[in-house]
Amino acid sequence: MGEEKTSPSSFSVHSSSRDGKKPGGWKSIKYILGNESFEKLASMSLIANIVMYMSTKYNLSGIFVVTVVNVWSGFSNVSSLAGAFVSDAYLGKFKTLLFGSVFSLLGMATMTLTAAIPALRPSSCNDQSAACSEPEKWQLAFLFVGLSLLSIGAGGIRPCNIAFGADQFDTRTEKGKAQLESFFNWWYFTFTIALVIALTGVVYIQTNVSWPIGFAIPTACLLLSITIFLIGNHTYIKIKPQGSIFSDILRVIVAACRKHSVSIGPGNEDYSLYDSPVEESEFKLSHTDRFRFLDKAAILTSPNELNNQGKPKNNWKLCSLQQVEQFKCLVAVLPVGISGIGAFMAMDQTNTFGVLQAIQMKRKIGSNFLFPPGWLNISSMISLSIWIYTYERIYLPIARKRSGKEKRLTMKQRIQIGIVMSILAMIVGGIVERHRRYSALKEDSFVSPASFALLFPQFCLSGLTEAFAAVAIMEFFTMQLTENMRTVAGAMFFLCLSISSYIGSLLVNIIHKITEKTGRYPWLGSRDLNHNRLDYYYFILAAFAFLNLIYFTFFASHYLLSSTPESEKTEGKPDELVACNSRNLCRTLPVDEENAGLNGA
Repeated sequence: MGEEKTSPSSFSVHSSSRDGKKPGGWKSIKYILGNESFEKLASMSLIANIVMYMSTKYNLSGIFVVTVVNVWSGFSNVSSLAGAFVSDAYLGKFKTLLFGSVFSLLGMATMTLTAAIPALRPSSCNDQSAACSEPEKWQLAFLFVGLSLLSIGAGGIRPCNIAFGADQFDTRTEKGKAQLESFFNWWYFTFTIALVIALTGVVYIQTNVSWPIGFAIPTACLLLSITIFLIGNHTYIKIKPQGSIFSDILRVIVAACRKHSVSIGPGNEDYSLYDSPVEESEFKLSHTDRFRFLDKAAILTSPNELNNQGKPKNNWKLCSLQQVEQFKCLVAVLPVGISGIGAFMAMDQTNTFGVLQAIQMKRKIGSNFLFPPGWLNISSMISLSIWIYTYERIYLPIARKRSGKEKRLTMKQRIQIGIVMSILAMIVGGIVERHRRYSALKEDSFVSPASFALLFPQFCLSGLTEAFAAVAIMEFFTMQLTENMRTVAGAMFFLCLSISSYIGSLLVNIIHKITEKTGRYPWLGSRDLNHNRLDYYYFILAAFAFLNLIYFTFFASHYLLSSTPESEKTEGKPDELVACNSRNLCRTLPVDEENAGLNGA
């Protein structure tokens, strides 16, 4: 595969790293999407039913289950940062994906053992409303080992799968840019369709037939996922690791702090900024006035800071403007990421409390069939898939035919719609929970006579939150940051998911502690939702989501890329440099001003 500069701060042109080899394009993507589909089948078949598994097979209380799931989900997403570091600095995306898949396989095999060997679980409890035997500490430890292996695997897979797919397209061309934009949607669409088809069977087998068989199937799917990934090895574009961006980030922070007393700004010409030359194959970021404190990392206070070759003697005391601007680009995506955290918190509820609601609702269809609670997640995936297919295959072609232009929704519009969907999901969830609880108390029954079908609207709204907000934010991170920061972009996306999980877990425990002291029953925490006020919790989340909408509309949206067809036409010109800038984040500079190629930001 092609050579690439090893400087951590290099911004290499897409083709320079490929030795003239034509980008893999859709020929490679089919293997990557195949790998992704089966990997997601395995992971989601566990995520969709982990609440049911721990509640019924480990006899754990609702608040403990929610806390474990949130912490596990959070750790899986935080580990993406470590995966991005390893990928960028040592292994590259291909090997990191491969090793991540192997760890996931080991984790899924461990989970299969917990289901297959009764000694690894507490004794079964048929009456969910009664006191049941709790698991031993070593039994929980074995369960947590399996979950930890899955988290490590996720850390290797999540930051690299989208980035590795994006590497297969030549984004210097209009065709490559259009293919990359479609890739984000089809990435979601293909594995979602596979999950809808397969999870119906897997989750049903887990719930109604056999947990060991139900866990063995995703284990086999992971093995098949690795096989497909390796079969496509000859088609991939593999960019060699060029050093971790995280090292540069730490250097900029340390250098800026060490020179905190040095003044900088108009009227102070005592110091110059160290602007190291770049190679012809590197992108040159222009100097911006935002986050000026970070410029202190590039202040040259003395000629003695440079060696005979004109390079810094101490990289932790002096950084180049290129490194500083690179970090500024990363900082500038944070406002949008905060809005993503708010939207993701609503999405998390369906995998935890939504399933707990379903357990205590009428799920019987006909005389014998019992609807598995994990199947409700399929409605989220179906709504997501329907929107993406309608948007890509119906709306866009019709709009293009009528106007002769691309009429894509802007990122701002998509994220705003996603946040509105998250508000509606929580309001609907609260109304349904109030009805479920009232009918259960009226019948004095653990299981409410209300049908599980009432949960479909909130699950569908959660899926639309993901279809609009999550896809747009993932696209924003990937397109905003430069090409050699794509794994960082993936890690940032999953870091937002992680933070949303941890904040959700913290909020659940805070509400539990406060309401336990002030009320007859805590709002959250009992194994019986009938003794809780989950509806109040949903309404609180709806209020937070509304505040998130205000925050995004009046503040964070100013940091979005312009995604109108006209701006895309400008951004795609190879004779211009697109540089991150404050407020609008991107501005174009003639190439002769910077003597640089197209910036991938």
